[in-house]
Amino acid sequence: MFEPNRAEERGQVGIGTLIVFIAMVLVAAIAAGVLINTAGFLQTQAEATGEDSTQQVSDRLQVVSQSGYLNDPSAGDVDHLTFVLARSPGADNIDLNTVSVEMTGTDGQETFDLDSSAAEVTIFTGGDNNVLTDASDRAEVSIALSDNNDIGVAAADDLDYTLTEGDALTVTFTTQSGATMTTEIRIPSTVVDESVRL
Repeated sequence: MFEPNRAEERGQVGIGTLIVFIAMVLVAAIAAGVLINTAGFLQTQAEATGEDSTQQVSDRLQVVSQSGYLNDPSAGDVDHLTFVLARSPGADNIDLNTVSVEMTGTDGQETFDLDSSAAEVTIFTGGDNNVLTDASDRAEVSIALSDNNDIGVAAADDLDYTLTEGDALTVTFTTQSGATMTTEIRIPSTVVDESVRL
């Protein structure tokens, strides 16, 4: 009676198992590569998001003082505003030329950059090219509201914004990283001097 060769059967089963095993290893390697790439991408994205979020929180300006000026106290109109600005603690260098300003008050809303012709920026305690590079740097920012201003801004370049006695104004400074700082200005109901601290 003829008996099958059991060694040949075992060899065929072993080759099939080996092929299945190699296929599983290849699939696992591909899956691991995809997971590693995805994890690397997510880590890079998380780091970038974390840096942006940190900058939005820390790269802010700080208002040291703010004043309003009137060329004619009898008229009661503020012709320009002056802010002394500094970097907030922990902030990186802040380029004032890239800072945008939004003013909202009874005369409506105005949005402009500090490098516009309506604003005069002077860094008087260091810094260079309108960039606050140190925590001790201070910048004086003057904003011309009307053509009667005495900061040297031409009538064609002022904001033509009316701010009178008793008015309130909200001013928001936004840095290039998106960090905002908001301050509120209230003009006294009676102004008798050319300058008033707000």
